[in-house]
Amino acid sequence: MAGVQRLAAAGLAVLLLAAVAPAFAVDYTVGDTSGWSSAVDYDTWAKGKTFSVGDSLVFQYSMMHTVAEVSSADYSACSASNSIQSYSDQNTKIALTKPGTRYFICGTSGHCAGGMKLAVTVSAADATTPSTTPASSPPSTETPATPSDPGMDTPSSTPDATTTPATTPTTTTTTKSTGSTGGASGSEARSVMCLLVGAVGLVMMG
Repeated sequence: MAGVQRLAAAGLAVLLLAAVAPAFAVDYTVGDTSGWSSAVDYDTWAKGKTFSVGDSLVFQYSMMHTVAEVSSADYSACSASNSIQSYSDQNTKIALTKPGTRYFICGTSGHCAGGMKLAVTVSAADATTPSTTPASSPPSTETPATPSDPGMDTPSSTPDATTTPATTPTTTTTTKSTGSTGGASGSEARSVMCLLVGAVGLVMMG
C-alpha cells in the first residue's frame, strides 16, 4: 500500500512540473513565419525581445541552409569553419541555458554576408533585488539614543566633589587628638620627676 502511494505522489509531481515549466519558458521561432532564410533582417527581429535562461530558439529552414553557432569573432567574419555547433536538420531547437550573448550564422557560403546571422543576449532574471532596499532604513532609529548618554554622565560626577572636603575635617580632628595625648603624657612625666626629686630631698635631709 505504501509503495502505491509513493508512485502516485511521484506521478503527481511529474505532472505538476510539466504543467508549470511551460509558463516560465518561451520558444522563439526565429524569423517568425518567414523562418531562417535570407529574406529577414534578424537584427530587427531580435530588437525588443527579452531572451532569458530557460527560453529556446527554434530555427525552421530549408535544406539550402544550416545553423552554425559561432564565436563573436567568427560572427563578425561570417566564418563557420570553427563553429561551436552546427545543425542541418531543418527544424533546430536550441535551449538558452546560461546568461550571455550567443551568435548564430548560416553555414552556406555567402548566406551570412547576405544577412543570415543572429546574435541574442540571454539574461537571468533576478527577483531578489527590490526586496533588499527597505532593509537599510532601521539603523536611523538608533541615532537619538546616543546624545542622552553623555547628558546623564554629567550630573553623576558632581557628588564626588562633596566627598573630597568631607575627608579634610577627619584628618584635622585626628591631628588634634594626637597632640593632646602627647601633652598629657609630658605633664605626667614632669609630676613624677618632681615627686622623685622631693622624695630624694627628704631622704637626704633625714
